[in-house]
Amino acid sequence: MATKQGKKDNRLSDKEAMHLAEITDVSPQQAKDLAEKHGKVKAEKEAKNFKAEG
Repeated sequence: MATKQGKKDNRLSDKEAMHLAEITDVSPQQAKDLAEKHGKVKAEKEAKNFKAEG
């Protein structure tokens, strides 16, 4: 069975998404979507930018 080598797992757990949602005022689903798109490390920054633009 082939594996996806070199690809990071950017998915947030429900607990991580809830925490990010609480500190940035985005929904947990938006937090998960931002983490998948931008990576876990940049997710908080992107969430803050997301709310500032909205």
